[in-house]
Amino acid sequence: MIKLEDKLKEISTIGISGHVRPDGDCVGSTMAVYNYIVTYHPEIKVDIYLESIPNVFRFIKNTDKIQMTGEDKVYDLFIVLDCGDKERLGSNAKYYEMAKHTLCIDHHASNQAFAEENYIIPDASSTCELVFNMMDTDKITKEIAECLYTGIVHDTGVFQYSCTSAQTMNVAGILMEKGINYPKIVDDTFYTKTYDQNRILGYALLNSKLYLDGKVILTYLTKDNMKEFNCTPKELDGIVNQLRVTKDTVVAVFLYESEDGSFKASFRVNGEFNVAEIALVFGGGGHVKAAGCNIFGDIEDVIDRILAEIEKRL
Repeated sequence: MIKLEDKLKEISTIGISGHVRPDGDCVGSTMAVYNYIVTYHPEIKVDIYLESIPNVFRFIKNTDKIQMTGEDKVYDLFIVLDCGDKERLGSNAKYYEMAKHTLCIDHHASNQAFAEENYIIPDASSTCELVFNMMDTDKITKEIAECLYTGIVHDTGVFQYSCTSAQTMNVAGILMEKGINYPKIVDDTFYTKTYDQNRILGYALLNSKLYLDGKVILTYLTKDNMKEFNCTPKELDGIVNQLRVTKDTVVAVFLYESEDGSFKASFRVNGEFNVAEIALVFGGGGHVKAAGCNIFGDIEDVIDRILAEIEKRL
């Protein structure tokens, strides 16, 4: 196992980044590494780059230090977290490409170990669980524990997804003992929704449809829909998971239109089905039971193509 301390020896500059449209695990893992470095290695110059993060994660220490992107720099080490390939870094891939050394920490099955050094465990609940493994437990402060617990909560659906293991629960217990307000983290970052979020969730559910003899439930939102309900893509978390709990369905699909005209597809599973295979067909990736991709085309064509790939595998 790679230990974070070993990677920081004889290093003067570090860049950190995660995937585009950062979620709880991405924010939690990147901020945990950032906060560890600034706490125990003030001699190292460290920068963190992420796209705009959801406001619910702003309670995490030092999120005000996040940069969207910046001037070209060559880092001694560039650490990529919760990211299956360098393209998912978006505009911050330039730092990865210019860095002297690179390290990837991830749990996506589709990750092909693209960095110089890789710590990839597809069976792990989250990247935050892997970051926990890389740290000495006695060096995990309350603030770092908040980062890690947040990521684990979000990628396990508050410990209800099949990726949750006994080890995951043990890690969560250790983090709870660091003094974090774990009920508040769960409520404020996972369950609490704005009025507009609840309205657009209701709209998406009302317009959902069943396909393939009721085995697939699918809904979509256009840019006009999001404008009508005053919501941005980062506020659509939870819709696909609500679809997933529909009785007797196997695959849940949620699509929303991006600014470039493509549709971002999110897949979730009830039972036994590999949606990572579906995502890979369209150039995406993820996990067996949770995956995603971007698809260009008009909405009816996109739906038809997705259903055709699912039907082949049912």
